[in-house]
Amino acid sequence: MKITAPDNIRAAFARAAKGKGRMASVQKFAANLDANLENVRRLLLEKTYRTSPYTRKKVFEPKERELFVLPFAPDRIVHHALMNVLAPIWAGLFISDSYACIPGRGVHSGSRRTMEFVRKNRYALKCDVSKFYPSIDHAVLLSIIERKIKCPDTLWLIREIVASVGGGKNAPIGNYTSQWFGNLYMNELDTYAKTVLGCRNYIRYNDDFCVFHDDKKFLHDRREKIGEFLSVKLKLSFSCADVFPVSRGVDFLGYRHFDNYILCRKSTAKRVKKRLEKLPGLLARGGITAEQFRSSVGSTWGWLKHANSHNLAVAVKFDELRKEAQNHEQIFGVRGGRHAAHGREKGRAGDDFGEANNRPEVQD
Repeated sequence: MKITAPDNIRAAFARAAKGKGRMASVQKFAANLDANLENVRRLLLEKTYRTSPYTRKKVFEPKERELFVLPFAPDRIVHHALMNVLAPIWAGLFISDSYACIPGRGVHSGSRRTMEFVRKNRYALKCDVSKFYPSIDHAVLLSIIERKIKCPDTLWLIREIVASVGGGKNAPIGNYTSQWFGNLYMNELDTYAKTVLGCRNYIRYNDDFCVFHDDKKFLHDRREKIGEFLSVKLKLSFSCADVFPVSRGVDFLGYRHFDNYILCRKSTAKRVKKRLEKLPGLLARGGITAEQFRSSVGSTWGWLKHANSHNLAVAVKFDELRKEAQNHEQIFGVRGGRHAAHGREKGRAGDDFGEANNRPEVQD
């Protein structure tokens, strides 16, 4: 089985450890790396691997969620070993307009595609699934996976991971495998919407998806049929499912999309503004490292530059933060002094948006 190949186990360790080199658990594992990797491999070969107990914690931004945390070893390494093999196969199954956790796709490419749909349609159906990951049904998920995978050894490991949380439902937020399980789960809806319902202008990111059309009645009909499919086939339900004119703006992927410009979502902007205001003080007190400061400013830049964000950038004094980050190290990969969004005007944002394809980007 490719999953247990020594090179794959080693690559899984490297991916699981990326950015976590200071963690005591990672350092302890790496101190006797070859022997520890062989132990992980033996657990899989002998089918004695069992998921460790989860540590649960709640987070409250942007909304209350329960995170499930597993130890670095063996669990996170095992999850990466599994997905190193499965991810390239599963990615080929997804429709081209699914944008979550697929290499080469992400928020910004999904936003660009959303703009295409906004510009050529009059109405949108925007839907969100209620408590998506906690609602994923284990039996339904396994039935989907078993249609795609026939290797009994691989299925043994998948069943162990899926059932590890108990209760018959939930793909735990925090597991690396869950984003892939969730994508495969919702791919059933993607296929149904595109091939059966004829939703040509359809786009999805995790459990949020939109359908665009010129006929409002078409979208109301599809809302009913999609809701029935979610309920009967996937044991899911809507948290919202609204039909509205695109002229109102389509709030999707953290941005509000209009036909000739994009704005940052108000709730996200408020949260980012609050976080950025704290950064200089945290850095001065040693609450964060210079690298964390640079990373936070850099990720904000990656978000701001894809929208008409001049006023927001001024409000958070982003140029000052950027200069402070550049005093530590140049991280933005762009030339020139001013924030790119500063030069945009509302009327010509559609043109600027298209140019974003040629700008260096923070990875999605």
